[in-house]
Amino acid sequence: MSERLTIGEFSRVTHLSIRTLRRYHEQDLLVPAEVDPATGYRYYAPAQVRPALTIKRFRDLDLPLADLRRFLQAESAGGGEAGRAAAQQVVASHLRRLEDRLGRTQRAVEALRELLDPAAERTVDVEVLPPQRVLAVSLDVPHGADLSWYDAAMRDLDAAAGRRPVLPPGGRYEHELFTEGHGRATVYVPAEAPLPPDAPATVREVHLPERTAAVATHAGPHDDLDLTYAAVGSFAARNGLRPQNLVEEVYLVGPRDTGRPDRWRTLVAWLITPGTGRSPASSTVPPEP
Repeated sequence: MSERLTIGEFSRVTHLSIRTLRRYHEQDLLVPAEVDPATGYRYYAPAQVRPALTIKRFRDLDLPLADLRRFLQAESAGGGEAGRAAAQQVVASHLRRLEDRLGRTQRAVEALRELLDPAAERTVDVEVLPPQRVLAVSLDVPHGADLSWYDAAMRDLDAAAGRRPVLPPGGRYEHELFTEGHGRATVYVPAEAPLPPDAPATVREVHLPERTAAVATHAGPHDDLDLTYAAVGSFAARNGLRPQNLVEEVYLVGPRDTGRPDRWRTLVAWLITPGTGRSPASSTVPPEP
């Protein structure tokens, strides 16, 4: 080779430790341009400086090794369009994961600041929700299930409704769904027409009765929805309002309306037995940690 750098020289150029360079070699991420068969000494080419620093940045950003190898393989395949597209896809996917993680971290920090601020308050009211005719899907959510059951229920409801209702969708959930990790759930959309004969078998007509609830409107994404639950639940307990075994959520503005989670609005209604407690008109209560 006309140009080569010892591992020590390459370390000084890249500010990567010799130990790190050896690890990159062992992980098949950065193979030296030459390895002396007699001594085992590693030698690098100047053209490997940029790839080495690129690998460092990706590892600093916690790109999984499997994804990093896919990126490097796509890059080493040449300048073809398919190779560039594959490499860009790896980067774009990881950047989305980082953005999601950053968003969750920021929201967790905001929630923690609220919990640590004695003056932070969420407004809770006692309201009577009017009777309502809805199309509904009810199911027993098993332990450990993800939210695919909700997506499936909404698909069936959309198919039955035919067109999107004017009023927002909602859900009624047994408290065990949150305390035990499994329980009964009912997802609904307001019904303006009778249930069509070709509707999915999971959908039925339901008449929601008039119901009394401690309610609060949750603003933004659902990462800190537990703070709103804490506010309405604490309000009910402090005022002697006897809870029923249901909580209702109404998705006033949600993912179906906007791709901006900061604009979401969710009504949380902690259903209570009418006539119990002092039933104050409204209050503001801090969320409890």
